[in-house]
Amino acid sequence: MTTLVDYDEAVSRFDPVLGIEVHVELGTATKMFDDAPASFGEVPNTSVTPVSLGLPGALPVVNGKAVEYAIRIGLALNCQIAETCRFARKNYFYPDVPKNFQTSQYDEPIAYEGYLDVELDDGEIFRVEIERAHMEEDAGKNTHVGATGRLQGADYSLVDYNRAGIPLVEIVTKPITGAGERAPEVARAYVSALRDIFRALGVSEARMERGNVRADVNVSLRPSPDAPLGTRTETKNVNSFRSIERAVRYEISRQAAVLDGGGSVLQETRHFHEEDATTSSGRVKSDAEDYRYFPEPDLVPLAPSRDWVEQIRAGLPELPAVRRRRLRQEWGYSEEEMRDVINAGALEVIEATVAAGAGAPAARKWWMGELARTAKERGVELAEVGVTPEQVAQLQALVDDGRVNDKLARQVLEGVLAGEGSPEEVLTARGLEVVSDDGPLLEVIDATLAEQPDIAEKIRSGNLGPMGVIIGAVMKATRGQADAGRVRELVMERLG
Repeated sequence: MTTLVDYDEAVSRFDPVLGIEVHVELGTATKMFDDAPASFGEVPNTSVTPVSLGLPGALPVVNGKAVEYAIRIGLALNCQIAETCRFARKNYFYPDVPKNFQTSQYDEPIAYEGYLDVELDDGEIFRVEIERAHMEEDAGKNTHVGATGRLQGADYSLVDYNRAGIPLVEIVTKPITGAGERAPEVARAYVSALRDIFRALGVSEARMERGNVRADVNVSLRPSPDAPLGTRTETKNVNSFRSIERAVRYEISRQAAVLDGGGSVLQETRHFHEEDATTSSGRVKSDAEDYRYFPEPDLVPLAPSRDWVEQIRAGLPELPAVRRRRLRQEWGYSEEEMRDVINAGALEVIEATVAAGAGAPAARKWWMGELARTAKERGVELAEVGVTPEQVAQLQALVDDGRVNDKLARQVLEGVLAGEGSPEEVLTARGLEVVSDDGPLLEVIDATLAEQPDIAEKIRSGNLGPMGVIIGAVMKATRGQADAGRVRELVMERLG
């Protein structure tokens, strides 16, 4: 079993440094260098052409939409956009790379020298410096058939080239220093912010469970912030925010144990294991010279015109950080309330609920209260809890119109979550509407006062303390369908 140093102890004695490479699959109709469809879930090896299969004599053509998407990403990350750039061949030999090289960009990326300010859980802003964002193509997919699903111990392996040639943009940070004990949180927040930007730009579905966004997380330790950088490891293809955080935390503890034992950290790739939040050794990490980069001879350099770049800049949508600030101001939430909403993943559903007609405070109450508890119990995300923002707005409209009180509204919501229909349909089927006719309500009030003459006499003499007893009895008799305020008014009229 791998020896670990307690995390808090590790970060008290070592300075962690991160480097994060994020790959995003672009949502183009076709692949990066040919017209094969860039689709998901097709029959293996059907979304291919001679180009994506690397057949002799097949020549690539650059996907213009992919270039536009790459420029969008670069601009959103405050990068400089290159006046000229070119593709290069990255040579390595894997079964899922049919050409035996990947067409990428090396020393001339399309975007460089950027940054992204990310918000941490407590509202602190941490700036991540970005070295480059470059275009490349994805590899195919290996499926190892056997008990473990991994290459080691597999009976045989299958290769699907449908993904080979899918357009990618890889975003590479500069060394991320100064995070200290918050390094895992910074890594998670950074990749989460990127995912939100990709979606806002419309350049990718950015579904991590499908591998649309993948992170390679580099971690190294050094004795102090002014010491040279330590030897790094690269945990490959981590595809959830929680896993990114756990992978960083584990590597810090593991590397601290290696260094404490007098050993040296090996520069290598590592695999993350979801089941126990550990990493294991992969292969010795290659440096750039090992890939023998050279300019791609079959593609001319790209030279995005400044006019085109400015047109793309002018067409950028509102970015997530700006949008959050605007919504907080419009909704009147405090900074802490807004952070809670964001951390709970409730921003989109609350925005949609407000757009459907509910007030912002009411929308927050439902999604951060009853629905958040239900989502937690069911082990699902808020958006998958079983009620739509439109239905929540309809439910709140019933409250606003006085047709249900809060208690009855929760019963209506319970019915909607159980699949009994819309709020209106549940209200009718369960007979939950507030009693608005004073006649039946007065009958219940008279009966209640008659049952408790001593309390009635106290109220009549001006002692309103026991009023709650009468109101509670009436609410119980009407199964909560009376309006408590109206009950109070009628009791006072009766005893006045």
